[in-house]
Amino acid sequence: MKIAQFGLGPIGIETLKLAATKPWAEIVGGIDIDPAKVGKSLADLTGLPMLNDARVHRSLDELLAVARPDVVFHTSVSKIKLAGEQIEPMAQKGISVVSSCEELLFPKLRDPAMAARLDAMCVRHGARVLGTGVNPGFVMDVLPVCLTGVCSSVKAVHVQRVVNATTRRGPLQKKIGSGLAPAEFERLFHEGKAGHAGLQESIALIAHCLGWKISHLTETCKAVVADHDIRTPHVEVKKGQTRGLHQHGQASVNGRVCITLDLKMYLDAPDPHDSCQIEGEPPLNMTIPGGVAGDSATVSALVNAAPRILKAPPGLLLMTDIAVPSYA
Repeated sequence: MKIAQFGLGPIGIETLKLAATKPWAEIVGGIDIDPAKVGKSLADLTGLPMLNDARVHRSLDELLAVARPDVVFHTSVSKIKLAGEQIEPMAQKGISVVSSCEELLFPKLRDPAMAARLDAMCVRHGARVLGTGVNPGFVMDVLPVCLTGVCSSVKAVHVQRVVNATTRRGPLQKKIGSGLAPAEFERLFHEGKAGHAGLQESIALIAHCLGWKISHLTETCKAVVADHDIRTPHVEVKKGQTRGLHQHGQASVNGRVCITLDLKMYLDAPDPHDSCQIEGEPPLNMTIPGGVAGDSATVSALVNAAPRILKAPPGLLLMTDIAVPSYA
């Protein structure tokens, strides 16, 4: 399978490095607008000599002049409008895409017109497009849906995720507001410029899979304020400044709250874990001590999905449209 990488930030580079270890993958090039990267070999960026012949191109057309990928890993933006604009030319060429764009997990929630257009384009040209990752894409949506597979009835789904952001990459530490005044961070969240993206998409995917029609959907976000000075390799936070977030989303069906997702992601967060409770028959209660490590798991989710999307029908896909993800 010929593979290319769109977006060569930290996640994109790690995705390439993992894909290069797979016997089914041949890395043919990368795409990035950074002039400091264009023209370089992927070996220079990844440290893998085996990628010396694969180059960074400034556009899809430049890449296609030398190689045609079967699948592109897309790791550049969180918003569906921008992602759609970047992915449409690939779909037009019949190239399938696995994207880390959070809003692409359930694309018709934010932009039904874009979702319909992209789906029609994929069907017409034989391409598949999938949004995935660790969260959204697994921990707070796909995993809870899988748990309901052993239930004869389900009344509610509740998920909690606590992440010690000190262990995460620099861009994420900044995205959760580290070092900002709490009021400034909350303002940026309401403007869609900060915070965790994809919580509403996770709720929408769960409801879709359970056949529930959401009557009311809400999302809130509060800054978690530092009670001590914190320094990481990427940020410096003083006491009283934002060190992360507490984000909560919930959905009602027929006037009853049936889905709650609670995310705490902040520097020096104690007791990181992922938990899920299914109110159903039988009732289920699952906890992963330590939680799922976000950055490496996101990369694995992207790479492990690639062989599966090519076995799915062409179209704009949901994670629940493809075979159950697994390592092999």
